[in-house]
Amino acid sequence: MAHSKLPDPLARRHLMEGGLDPEKARAYGDAYLEAGREVEAVDFYQMAEAKEPLEALQSQAIERGDVFLMRAASAALGDDPSAATWLQLAEAAAAAGREKDAESAQRLASVKD
Repeated sequence: MAHSKLPDPLARRHLMEGGLDPEKARAYGDAYLEAGREVEAVDFYQMAEAKEPLEALQSQAIERGDVFLMRAASAALGDDPSAATWLQLAEAAAAAGREKDAESAQRLASVKD
């Protein structure tokens, strides 16, 4: 489903509350991802029970050092990242100059110890 225009926030909320069949939810997730709106894509992928794109978003979060995206994708999967995963994310965040994400990931890793 190629969306030339994504739904506005109110329409998005109605879609989320009204429920979508998995195929349409996956298509909306793909459209949000294509638009660079990963966190919003997570909600639709979760609705579609689309494990693969959520796991891909977790990998992207680690590579970029993005704690917020990692938490969103992990929650959608019902996953609790390990200390090693958070440390890997912290290293990537520090290398990318994302000091707050690096600190948060370090803190989350220490909770896992």
